[in-house]
Amino acid sequence: MDLWILFGSFVFLLAIGTPVAFCLGISSFATILYLGLPPVVVFQRLNSGVSVFALMAIPFFIYAGDLMVRGDIARRLVALAGAMVGHMRGGLGQVNIMASVMFGGVSGSAAADASAVGGLMVPQMKERGYAVDYAVNITVVASIIALMIPPSHNMIIYSIAAGGRISIADLFTAGIVPGFILALSLMVAAWFVARRRGYPTEAFPGFSALGGLFLNAVPGLILIAIIFGGVRSGIFTASESSNIAVVYALLVTFLIYRTLSWHDFVEATKAAVRTTAMVLMVIGCAASFGWLLAYLRVPTAMVALLKEISDDPLIILLLINVTLLILGTFMDMSPLIVITTPIFLPVATAFGVDPVHFGVILILNLGIGLCTPPVGAVLFVGCAVGKIPIWQAMRTIWPFYGAAFATLMLVTYIPQLSLWLPSLFH
Repeated sequence: MDLWILFGSFVFLLAIGTPVAFCLGISSFATILYLGLPPVVVFQRLNSGVSVFALMAIPFFIYAGDLMVRGDIARRLVALAGAMVGHMRGGLGQVNIMASVMFGGVSGSAAADASAVGGLMVPQMKERGYAVDYAVNITVVASIIALMIPPSHNMIIYSIAAGGRISIADLFTAGIVPGFILALSLMVAAWFVARRRGYPTEAFPGFSALGGLFLNAVPGLILIAIIFGGVRSGIFTASESSNIAVVYALLVTFLIYRTLSWHDFVEATKAAVRTTAMVLMVIGCAASFGWLLAYLRVPTAMVALLKEISDDPLIILLLINVTLLILGTFMDMSPLIVITTPIFLPVATAFGVDPVHFGVILILNLGIGLCTPPVGAVLFVGCAVGKIPIWQAMRTIWPFYGAAFATLMLVTYIPQLSLWLPSLFH
């Protein structure tokens, strides 16, 4: 009955449109009352969930990304991407994907990537004769790349949800190769769709122009090296890295590019505060929910259940992936990471899966969920940027879903794609 109350109340509240944070908090509170535990336990767990020093990295990475967006960094990265891959079949579609790779290394957020890169690329693609659904589909699915490469906020959340036992530096490193494989898969899908529809290529501007655009974008690209190099080398922690990223973003946009106005600075600060408040509220309430799952021994029961189904790790990983893909269509990513990590990480490790490898699987899987209805936050952003209804995008998005799913299967069943690069630093 306690599990029925916990999950039943949560699903009911979610179904009637209650914000996810309140769904988690109210269902936890109702279950605590049923169990006869002191109600203050909910608030203690909520407080302990957000009182984690490593979480300090998230608001500052969000802030740095917003400053870079408003400081015109995205436009310079898109221009560089255009010179690099615009001559390939599908031209601006390939540019969109490459820009997501570079901007993802600055923002760490799929929604910010879809908004910034999509805001620049979708209007250009429409003007050059590309169908708006093609432009939106590429923008939406390519934004997942930002979740895989440093400074992915969700990698930090996963590390904390796993009890802080998993190195954030290892997670940052582990996502790089899968992130590039995802980008390559999407570029292949974009090439096939563009070839079938007869979309044009862009003229190659020449190596001198490419060099000039690269130099123009270098100050923004250096931020990626600061974040990854500093954390990976141990010079500073992820939290310290995020603070340095903010200072550097301010210096670049104020003193070098001189594109960040006082109004933009104020708006970036407000946006970072709002986003941080929402994220931490969800994490805190999810911590209460996750504590109850552990208290009710749900992870242990899940391990026993899956062992009854199969002893084959390949089958278990497939079942976990299918479950996560389904859950990702109904819930946002951050709360799902906090809720599902305590359940599925013990299952994965019981079958010999490395926790770092599982983290990459989890992030990529739930990232796909951000692009699927009915609660695909990034899908909503992309459709809003392109000004098209969701059903119009969904009719033709399947080649890009296929590329993302193929990447997920490769990452799931070839652990070295995630673990090879981190092993070089040990």
